[in-house]
Amino acid sequence: MTNKLDQTLPLSHTLDAKGIQRLTLVSDAWIPQMNGVVTTLTQLVKKLEMSGIEVDVIHPNDYQRMPLPTYPEIPFVWRASGLEQRILNFRPQAIHIATEGALGWKARRIALKHHLPFTTAYHTKYPEYIHERFPIPTRWIYHLLKWFHRPAYNTFVPAPSILSELTDKGFPHLVLMTRGVDTTLFSPYKAQTDPQQRAPRYLYVGRVAPEKNITAFLDLNLPGQKIVVGKGPDLDNLKTAYPDVAFVGAKQGSELAEFYANADVLVFPSLTDTFGVVNIEAIASGTPVAAFPVTGPKDIITQGVNGFLDQNLKTAVEKALLLDNRRDIADSIPEYTWQGAAQQFLDHLAVIPEEA
Repeated sequence: MTNKLDQTLPLSHTLDAKGIQRLTLVSDAWIPQMNGVVTTLTQLVKKLEMSGIEVDVIHPNDYQRMPLPTYPEIPFVWRASGLEQRILNFRPQAIHIATEGALGWKARRIALKHHLPFTTAYHTKYPEYIHERFPIPTRWIYHLLKWFHRPAYNTFVPAPSILSELTDKGFPHLVLMTRGVDTTLFSPYKAQTDPQQRAPRYLYVGRVAPEKNITAFLDLNLPGQKIVVGKGPDLDNLKTAYPDVAFVGAKQGSELAEFYANADVLVFPSLTDTFGVVNIEAIASGTPVAAFPVTGPKDIITQGVNGFLDQNLKTAVEKALLLDNRRDIADSIPEYTWQGAAQQFLDHLAVIPEEA
């Protein structure tokens, strides 16, 4: 049985802002990047602004930056001129540092210098990601991340399993902030084809990068068509190695929704994600998910209802393929709303005293 969130999430469209009118949000991941972190933060900002909160989003596009070595899609801010004055002049009533990148470290230093309380978030398993590229022990990176997050008032994590894992590693003051899905965009009704009239379609959506373990999916012997939606540093190599796979590039909006709704199974091969927003986007589209029983999928998937988890990924795919009541699948995750996520966020912010 999957470990679901216990929180009762609000049904009202109005958030309780807790008296906060100005929020500084710092993130090294922002548009035009396309990933779960950007989806989460842009949806969060949208909900906050709809409730009358002014959000100053500090992101790489505002500063001098360069492509991150080995991962050019990610910008590295090497100089953030004026950042300190920007934060102080805005006089935020709360500061949230969403990422542990270059901007995040700079904002952390400024907040500590001026004794401003702040919150942080743990979106990504950087220790495992870095270990995929360089022979650096994961424990070293976890030690560094603990040091980064320790002074925060709260550190947001997306799901119970990652909260438990980080607690065991000694991370303090962890709180949950769930994720949501736009059911007006992601819906079974976006399907354009009849699955009974064609071969099965197996879909992957996300970054095309080593840490996503995509080859575990592409190596499976499955009847039908494999489709990969996304871009990343491994794209050209995988195109060459798997000529029978449809690599369609990055998609968004209605076009992405149609890919989900026209697939028979979303295959999520990652072993290192903290959540996986693509999982709930697929489920909201009526498409079951096949994944390993790891952090992220095991918080979302209910066995035999909206997907299957198995140490043998092919077994998970074959079982998920048998789930064909797309309406029931889509209705299985009512707890995942951006409204609820935004309220959890507001509930756990550190309010900066007016005299600070």
